[in-house]
Amino acid sequence: MKHPLHLFKYCPECGSLHFVVNNEKSKRCESCGFVYYFNPSAATVALILNKQGELLVCRRAKEPAKDTLDLPGGFIDSFETAEEGVMREVLEETGLKVDEAIYRFSLPNIYPFSGFEVHTLDLFFVCRVDDTDFVSAQDDAAEAFFVPIDQVNPNEFGLKSVREGVMRFLKEL
Repeated sequence: MKHPLHLFKYCPECGSLHFVVNNEKSKRCESCGFVYYFNPSAATVALILNKQGELLVCRRAKEPAKDTLDLPGGFIDSFETAEEGVMREVLEETGLKVDEAIYRFSLPNIYPFSGFEVHTLDLFFVCRVDDTDFVSAQDDAAEAFFVPIDQVNPNEFGLKSVREGVMRFLKEL
């Protein structure tokens, strides 16, 4: 697998073609000295259980992995904390208001978007939602519904990190 830095041909500071590999994590411009480090984008994933102990899942409305299961979540916006990001994403995708988000673990991922492999660090949160009665699919979720824990099949989740995260979460219960 090629490192994504190979896609960056020009220096983002001065536009020079003399943008060369500096080390395995960065490129350096020989013209202006600018060094660019390629780091993963931060993303969130919500693990939400209702009062019956069922897990909230969504069906993806868009590629990648369209029509497969997913958990609510998405990219963290600039100037937003991870907790704010997961709360916003849950509201946008399901209409549910998160009262508390507790960090559990993280997993690296590669998320194909617009022909580019976005390297992400997916931060998994257990989210407390007091009122789960009015869940509705919104934004990029085609469906949002609860599944009894003993019926959750990690293989039905289309994104690798979410699939791994669901397996890990189920083992920890």
